[in-house]
Amino acid sequence: MFKRMISSTTLLLFALVSCVLLTQQPANAGKIKLNYANFPPAPTFPCVQMERWKVEVEKRTDGQVQINTFPGGTLLGAKGMMDGVIAGQSDIGNICMAYQPGRFIVTNATSLPIGIADAKQGSLALLKLYEKYKPAAFKDVVVLTMFTNAPGNVMSKVPVRTLADIRGMDLRASGGAAQILKAWGANPVGMPMPATVEALQKGTVKGIFSSLEVMKDFKFAENCKYVTMTETVIYPFAVVMNKAKFNSLPPDVQKVMMDLKEEQAMWTGKYMDEQIQKSIAWSKEANNVEFISLPAAEKEKWVGKLDFITENWIKKANTKGLPAEQIISDIKTFAK
Repeated sequence: MFKRMISSTTLLLFALVSCVLLTQQPANAGKIKLNYANFPPAPTFPCVQMERWKVEVEKRTDGQVQINTFPGGTLLGAKGMMDGVIAGQSDIGNICMAYQPGRFIVTNATSLPIGIADAKQGSLALLKLYEKYKPAAFKDVVVLTMFTNAPGNVMSKVPVRTLADIRGMDLRASGGAAQILKAWGANPVGMPMPATVEALQKGTVKGIFSSLEVMKDFKFAENCKYVTMTETVIYPFAVVMNKAKFNSLPPDVQKVMMDLKEEQAMWTGKYMDEQIQKSIAWSKEANNVEFISLPAAEKEKWVGKLDFITENWIKKANTKGLPAEQIISDIKTFAK
């Protein structure tokens, strides 16, 4: 009888201890943790949109999903981003497709000089283009959203008012922007954006060809006192996720991410356009930057120098079996 009482007491104590241990499990037990890699510095717009997406996913999944963000190339660099996500080095990554023009032929068509007016137009056109053609370049990942920056302009240490002024000028550029500068007679210099700050200070380059948020984000307005409004060329970006990781998520979490796809593109485009206006105002007020608008006749000369770029892209895309003319037409339609 005594032994039975001890046995019953032991079982009761064991049960009580088990209940206590279960209630003391970490609060995040069972949560889904994801890593999101990005390559630009934290204050820049691709990373701002990353943080907004993180907040929205965590909120809409009631905290079931926790996302760790890694800006500034701390997990994966720009050129290794796509393959790093495919390999599972990061669950999610933000890529700039302009850095690999031969890999992302269809989506990079948005970076051709075809008159996309702003980042919101560009972002929606890019996403719609992807949804229509589903390029093979993305077959090994899940696309979570796409967006673009705003059209590029020439920021320089000396004024550029004519094609003669830009001829031979060393300007930082990459991707399709470099090809455009060559067409205008400038000398494109490839380098990471953060390195451009020191290059401007040392005179290694005389300016930069990019969207205008960098005037404030990187304080280029302190060295570039002139901006020539060329308003051409955008850079397409995509946020991609490891396919196996996405497929392992519960259906309700997958739905949250897919429901955010177009909303995030629109949000990012709108945010980017607002930052451009803030950067212009700050450059004028705090740094006395002159913004140069090209006269219609002069602007026509600049635009005419770029026609061959789209023509060459069409020829190349056609040789790969792509409906090149239709893709260009679709982008223009989607951008409206």
